[in-house]
Amino acid sequence: MTALLPVLILLTSLVPAVITFFLDQESHLLRNALSLGGAVLKVALIVVMLFAVAGGAAYETTIPLAPGLVLLLRIDALALLFVSLSATLWLLTTIYAIAYFGTQPELSRFFGFFSLCVAATTGIALSGSLISFFIFFELLTLSTWPLVAHKQDEASLKAARSYLLYALPCSAALLWAIVWLESATGPVLFTEPPDLDGLDPMSLRAIFALFILGFGMKAAIVPLHGWLPAAMAAPAPVSALLHAVAVVKAGAFGVIRVIYDVFGAARVAELGVGIPLAVLASATIIWGSLRALQQHDIKKRLAFSTVSQVSYIVLGAALAGPYGMIGGLAHLVHQGLMKITLFFCAGIYDVRAGVRSIAGLNGLGPRMPWTSTCFSLGALGMIGLPPMAGFVSKIYLGIGGLESGAPWVLAVLAASTLLNAAYFLPLLYRLWFLEPSPDATGDENAPALVVPAVIATLGALGAGVLAASAVSPLGWATLIAERGDIR
Repeated sequence: MTALLPVLILLTSLVPAVITFFLDQESHLLRNALSLGGAVLKVALIVVMLFAVAGGAAYETTIPLAPGLVLLLRIDALALLFVSLSATLWLLTTIYAIAYFGTQPELSRFFGFFSLCVAATTGIALSGSLISFFIFFELLTLSTWPLVAHKQDEASLKAARSYLLYALPCSAALLWAIVWLESATGPVLFTEPPDLDGLDPMSLRAIFALFILGFGMKAAIVPLHGWLPAAMAAPAPVSALLHAVAVVKAGAFGVIRVIYDVFGAARVAELGVGIPLAVLASATIIWGSLRALQQHDIKKRLAFSTVSQVSYIVLGAALAGPYGMIGGLAHLVHQGLMKITLFFCAGIYDVRAGVRSIAGLNGLGPRMPWTSTCFSLGALGMIGLPPMAGFVSKIYLGIGGLESGAPWVLAVLAASTLLNAAYFLPLLYRLWFLEPSPDATGDENAPALVVPAVIATLGALGAGVLAASAVSPLGWATLIAERGDIR
């Protein structure tokens, strides 16, 4: 029975996806029940496994696909960190999306691809081999494209085309890296380090670069980030999914797998590829923040903030030391909680107040106090102020930089913090201290929109306040490092 648990977790989103595609538009209750039921069941299964995995258990199953080709699913502490984030935020986003769309057209298509996207993300988290990871990674590309194009207007279709134009060449680079590597080492399992001694250092560096190119697009590393701000043409639930749950996190998680489970931290240091990647991640952190400052649309400012913030995860992984790794893994969860809060709030401002531009935020704080308080706390967390979760991430990344002989990381984090403050604090000033325009409207008479934002905010606050707890994201990341689940 335990060997079936990885499959069951995958099916909780895959089965609702398949059934939903065949439902007619008017089947609102059944469609919503399938989406919510699958999300609740996934979270319940994960809660059951948390205690067992914390005690050292692991669950693994193999599904034959073709002669010599198997799909390997494995649940260990690292997989559970990512799948717990995606499952919890999927549940919140499902509640939010049902309220956001109401009875709009084409919802069977939307929720079908929505669930399929989460199934692909779950598969990425549970993949126990490089080829399994690639299969789900490409399924994520195919299932996300229709979500970006959901509105089917000119801006959405252009954004969807941009997404594919970035994704397909990078997918080819990723496949090239896998074929090149496995032709020399055989199938790569994440629990069994491949023998890389048969490849010369230059070949290994080239393979590493191809991996970073393949995963860097979804992680929005500069210069592969252009698709992400364009994708803000999609509805708010899709933006939340892209930025906090699925796509960018899958890219960052791929970088983590390559550094620690394919090459190993020692080999990365030996080849001298970690510091150049850390420099690239640092450049992305600063560039994303500078571009965020120039945006006047709320969602686009948040999008460039994501470009910056996701590279914190890449930076932590590239430092290839215990503290950097812990900081990067913790930020995988911390950024998800804070960023989904901000996108939930941006969507509420849009549908309840008709506000999409930063100028329209004037005076909305007292008029929409729950939403504005959540937005404010999420923004303060992104800046890195205690006791929010973002503060914890930055502390560990800074220590990780010193530990790895890269003290310049402290300057990057300091500059990023100042830039974060520069593009978030003016928004909070507008919300709470400026007078609204005479024709301003706005209310919060939509609990199914507001409650998910409140829960996500409490999660981001709790991850910071309870950081010393064993069950916090930081505590779980520390468990992964101490147990040696990644090398």
